Amino acid sequence: MKSIRTKAIVLRRTNYGEADRIIQLLTPENGMLSVMAKGVRKEKSRLAGGIELFARCDVTVGFGKGDLGILTAARLDVFYSHIMTDYDRLQFGYDIIKQITRAATTVDEPAFFDLLDQAFVALNDPQIDIRLTKAWFWLQLAILLGVGLNLSTDTNGMKLVEDASYDFSEADHGFAFSERGAFNSDHIKLLRILSAQSPKVAAHVAGADELINDCLWVAERATAH
Repeated sequence: MKSIRTKAIVLRRTNYGEADRIIQLLTPENGMLSVMAKGVRKEKSRLAGGIELFARCDVTVGFGKGDLGILTAARLDVFYSHIMTDYDRLQFGYDIIKQITRAATTVDEPAFFDLLDQAFVALNDPQIDIRLTKAWFWLQLAILLGVGLNLSTDTNGMKLVEDASYDFSEADHGFAFSERGAFNSDHIKLLRILSAQSPKVAAHVAGADELINDCLWVAERATAH
């Protein structure tokens, strides 16, 4: 039986029979994998501790003639336990898993694994405002899906500039010049940082707390989820 060893993140666990589970995994090189974890629900199972939700794992999967792999070894690499202690972070964590699962089902993109892992890193850090993590995630997902925001030019093709005001155009995935627009160059700066850097970096932007609600509103519309 051919086997692979890989990093993995658990997307879903479904009970099967009396003691088994079917586990849906996301991996960096092999995309999504569905595997059978035999006997994992037994009290002394060696596999159970290695397939927790909100964790990065090391797994070994064997493949025979069927489409379903067999989980032969599993070990926790990193467990993002702080996510489980905050209701809002936990709920958004589940939402992230749902969004990544849906995206990875339709688009073959290895970077989905890194996006999910880094989202867990940010959610696990209580010092990072959850709104920054949410905005960062939606912007990053939009980029991977090929619908990232235009943060260089406005809807008329003119460069976004200082001391100008803009409205956000969902249809154009960008900003339209408007003398009374709700967005300014500070919003654009924070959105650019969130599109290129981690939430931890964005947390150090001066005035981010005053800008993040507006930026999150824009980011949530980036993928029309």
